[in-house]
Amino acid sequence: MSEEKVDNEPSFGKPTPNQAALTLDERRRAALAEVDNAKFSWFHVRTCIVAGVGFFTDAYDIFTISIAASMLGYVYGKEPTGGGLGVLNINQDLGVKVATPIGTLFGQLIFGWLADVVGRKRMYGLELIIIIIGTFAQALCGPGPAVSIIGTLIVWRFITGIGIGGDYPLSSVITSEFAATRIRGRMMTAVFANQGWGQFSAALVALIVVEAYKTSIQNGPSTGAPKVDYCWRLLIGLGCVPGVIALYFRLTIPETPRFTMDIERNVQQASQDVDTFMTTGRYYIDPDAVIQRVDAPKASWSDFINYFGQWKNGSILLGTAYSWFALDIAFYGLGLNSSVILSAIGFGGISGQASKKLGHGGTIYKNLYNVSVGNLILSVAGLIPGYWVSFLFIDSWGRKPIQMMGFIILTVIFCCMGFGYDKLITHGSSGTKDIFVWLYCMANFFQNFGPNTTTFIVPGEAFPTRYRSTAHGISAASGKLGAVVAQVGFARLKDIGGTNHFVKHILELFAFFMMTGIFSTLLIPETKGLTLEELSNERQEGFIRGSSFVMMKFVKKVSCS
Repeated sequence: MSEEKVDNEPSFGKPTPNQAALTLDERRRAALAEVDNAKFSWFHVRTCIVAGVGFFTDAYDIFTISIAASMLGYVYGKEPTGGGLGVLNINQDLGVKVATPIGTLFGQLIFGWLADVVGRKRMYGLELIIIIIGTFAQALCGPGPAVSIIGTLIVWRFITGIGIGGDYPLSSVITSEFAATRIRGRMMTAVFANQGWGQFSAALVALIVVEAYKTSIQNGPSTGAPKVDYCWRLLIGLGCVPGVIALYFRLTIPETPRFTMDIERNVQQASQDVDTFMTTGRYYIDPDAVIQRVDAPKASWSDFINYFGQWKNGSILLGTAYSWFALDIAFYGLGLNSSVILSAIGFGGISGQASKKLGHGGTIYKNLYNVSVGNLILSVAGLIPGYWVSFLFIDSWGRKPIQMMGFIILTVIFCCMGFGYDKLITHGSSGTKDIFVWLYCMANFFQNFGPNTTTFIVPGEAFPTRYRSTAHGISAASGKLGAVVAQVGFARLKDIGGTNHFVKHILELFAFFMMTGIFSTLLIPETKGLTLEELSNERQEGFIRGSSFVMMKFVKKVSCS
């Protein structure tokens, strides 16, 4: 037997170009149908776990700063005139809180585009490496003659944010492109729900490290809090541990068949991938296989303008982007300033008389303990249940009804919290303050059983493969722009008229943005029960128009002796 390489085969007996195109077009649709109708398997579970660990890490890294900022103030902040505990000034506090969302905005745009250009697999894991390095570097920050520790921390939080930003479009698109149609919403929700556990873990780790150093903090010097320096470094640094565990699995996840078919335009390899990983969970690339590039719509600037220039497509991107922007105004406005809200409801601060009894170290310990416990309560009472109620109903009620319901209820809740703030908090009894706490927890609940979940899911479904990650990145970046606006506005406005005096008006502004989200929701489609190709607004029959070229292939011939 001998092996001979053939590049120019006779055309006799071969299918015509139109017949070949028809065959490839049918094979593409058959492979996609196999993915869309696949039974739930260990491969789906593995995909959710690998993507979900990233979101756990993202939320941990983002929301630890709400607690860590207080710790940094005790160690590196200046004591107010007349004595008291050290605090970061407005610019320092704003810098450490807003650096990550700004980095996330850039990461979502950059990684979203790159995932459509070079592939989901090639970029997946790279963003996690950036998160791990940035998180570990934060824990090792120190001051120098030319730069303060706060400045160094801001830089590393920005870099970490770039990695976090990359995780949004990549995890969303990879999960949606591997998921069967009937369970796609639940798979994407299960991935995103790890944010709730990340926030919970941040508060739990904060409580553990504060308790671990309780005696040292209470018996510390009369000024400064050197042992608290250990606490914030451990709190932030431990955030890289789950990322390290998940890194190998991210680097070894297969490329999605939709990318291989529609962007690399290699239908044969994609069909083989589907047959392999849907049964074994593994994939194999044959270096000697025929590589046939098909003639299909290709991403380009002119094609992008042509596609999104049509109102039926552009309106969806506008709807997903603005809905995420409006939601994150409130979500991050509250999430990154939970210590302010906790102080208002009696969890974050200690009265002057109690502070004198406890002493300097005792007051620091009690403040940190209260803030940690308060964040645990908020996570358990509102955040985590909201995600998992969404999980239960996302594929039965649908995305659009849940998002609409969430925005409507949030508008009412923030109106009650804002316009009723004085009666509930300033002049209220302990009973009315309990009502405010309940409303705050309900706001967390309906953010997650509502637009916080659906704004992540819909952009990962509603666009064609060649622009799916890019469009998700644009939508997510719009959300982070809202987070930045909320944080800057909160920091600059909250003390107008006195300490935390303007908080009630900020809550009223949140209500306004929730109301605008109702109208942007009207622009998005219902994606429940539809395949990704049906949602792309592109004709699928004849999507492949022909074969652009065929590379050399190996043909075996039998020789007789």
